[in-house]
Amino acid sequence: MFPTAFTHNITQFARTLTLPERIQHSPARNLSLESLRRRNTTLDSLFYDVKSVTADEAFYISGCLAAEGAILIVPPTGGPPLKLCDTLDDFIMAGGPSIDTLAVAGVGSSALGSAAFARNIADAIDKPVAVVISGYGLADVMTEAMGGYFLFGYLNSVRHSFEMLDELFGRPQFGAAPKLSAEKLSESSLDTQTLKALLLDKRLNFNLILGHSKGNLVISEALYSLKDNHKERLEAIARNCKIITLSARIAMPPVFKDVVDVMGEWDWFGEINSRASIKADEVVPQAWHHTNTELPNHLPVTEVLRRVLAKSAAVVAPQLALAAPLPEPAPVPVSAAAPAPIQPPAPILTLVPAPVPEPVMAKPEVLATVADEPAIAEVADPVAEDVPPPMEASAPQVIEPETVEHEVEASPEEPTEPPPSTVTPILRKPTANRAGRARKR
Repeated sequence: MFPTAFTHNITQFARTLTLPERIQHSPARNLSLESLRRRNTTLDSLFYDVKSVTADEAFYISGCLAAEGAILIVPPTGGPPLKLCDTLDDFIMAGGPSIDTLAVAGVGSSALGSAAFARNIADAIDKPVAVVISGYGLADVMTEAMGGYFLFGYLNSVRHSFEMLDELFGRPQFGAAPKLSAEKLSESSLDTQTLKALLLDKRLNFNLILGHSKGNLVISEALYSLKDNHKERLEAIARNCKIITLSARIAMPPVFKDVVDVMGEWDWFGEINSRASIKADEVVPQAWHHTNTELPNHLPVTEVLRRVLAKSAAVVAPQLALAAPLPEPAPVPVSAAAPAPIQPPAPILTLVPAPVPEPVMAKPEVLATVADEPAIAEVADPVAEDVPPPMEASAPQVIEPETVEHEVEASPEEPTEPPPSTVTPILRKPTANRAGRARKR
């Protein structure tokens, strides 16, 4: 609980520092509501996971804890710091068109609780989230005095009748207030008007809307207001939008088909403010109304949202798989055209006959060289003869006997002639000399 207590104390301390500045504007209203707003901040510290809000962010939003209709842009944990947008134009300039998730918190309706709730959602989807601050004004005081905390689902219509009190005592103009007349502002609460203005703005496109506790009622009122006055816009939003309600089951316009109601198993507080005719789609075991992860029996917003979104993705995947064969006919022509790339070989085959005309042009030469073919054969024969020498067995068998006979006949004649001429003179000379010498002696 230390991180929660630290964030809560930082917020209350910073709130005290900004009190003199806030009293300068409508002092009677701010002084009468200050203690109740501090109480609501304490309630939000118990019901929401405020430790996810950094000390710098808590100090930054402390001056507008009850700024009804203001918009916060909350990135995931570890990202850039959150941004406070006083009006719709500020939200657009701060990067609102790139945000597709919208949330509304409940319980104490302070900026601290709204920032903590949006931070849990941002961690689940890993994207920035826009959250509308419900705030706390004189109308909330009157509704609470009539039991609004326990019966806000039934007494919320009474709340709108007290909106004129806030306008009479000089409520700050946050959210859509600068663009609305006093009559319009008195018709419904400023948080509902701001949410409605966000949904009507065509520069914005939200595909996921989430609420907790009383925030679900704010969402329902804004959507039903669009149903009565801007039906086409409502249908365009409903086609790609998913709504997830936490800790209170509130009816949504029938045009929204993808609505998931999440309840804690032990959430009797949310059950009192829910419609008995609506069944819960997701029941969290042993969970109560609060989302503070440092307290037991909490409703873990980040884990629940990841599980719910994973289930919806698993349901959408088979639908896309079934719808996939429909676009497949489009690729069929592509596959039919696939043989076309195979046709390039055909031009290649037509190019191969191109050399054929050359022999055709040379047909007369072929006729002229028909007689020369033996010569060509003779030229080829030596090449063939070089190869078959080992195969001369047949030819030498016929030639060898003939050559051998001639060699045998010639051999006796040639050796007989040289021996007499060469040998006899050598042998006779020494005999004659030696005989003469003997005689002389």
